Amino acid sequence: MNDVIETILNHRSIRHFEDKPLTDQQIKTIVSCAQAAATSSFIQAYSIIGVKDYEKKKKLAELTGNQVYVEKNGHFFVFCADLYRHTLIGEKEEKDVSASLESTEKFMVALIDTSLAAQNAVIAAESMGLGICYIGGLRNNLGEVKKLLNIPDRVIPLFGLAVGYPAHITDKKPRLPFEHVYHVDEYEPNLERFYSQLENYDQLIASYYETRTNGQRKDRWSEQMANMLSKQTRMYMKEFIQKNKLDIR
Repeated sequence: MNDVIETILNHRSIRHFEDKPLTDQQIKTIVSCAQAAATSSFIQAYSIIGVKDYEKKKKLAELTGNQVYVEKNGHFFVFCADLYRHTLIGEKEEKDVSASLESTEKFMVALIDTSLAAQNAVIAAESMGLGICYIGGLRNNLGEVKKLLNIPDRVIPLFGLAVGYPAHITDKKPRLPFEHVYHVDEYEPNLERFYSQLENYDQLIASYYETRTNGQRKDRWSEQMANMLSKQTRMYMKEFIQKNKLDIR
């Protein structure tokens, strides 16, 4: 097994960082690795905002639900799906690109491009001995985030990425069984096998939580997911996206 694979398989979220900023060279390396990711039709539909200003990081921490590690880390990146530059390209080249940019397909392309770039950034950071934590809580208050970071229309801040030197290394959280995720030739048709895999995984996760919390928590994965999905959250998203001139048609 090579170092790259070991880095990927050793991933875990880090939520406590040393009070030590990343160097400009580290930041440049991480962003350059993000840019090396695959991109659909070479569209490169993303932008990355690095937040260094303490007051802005403090406000972002508040907007994400008072997550301290948004404020206290080595560097905070905001990954944005970005079709604004393509609007400008259309104007520059005197082509009407609005219908294409307002399509669900191009919206999906922007989301996928951004996610691929972010995961490249994560692997680069972790290979440098740094820890990371994705911050989906940015989507709790996208309007405020856009104002704070002066983000134009056709740009959506999808998630943040806290990066820094780990102050505490957490245990790896077990993932779903390989056989439950990887299907051969067709989606797994055997429901009995499907539920059996889920049951085994539920027991593994319950044991993981019980050990990690000294018995204070032992919820199953299925229980956790059902409870989460039964509550409606961020239901304003469709309206927000359309207001920002994305995914209208």
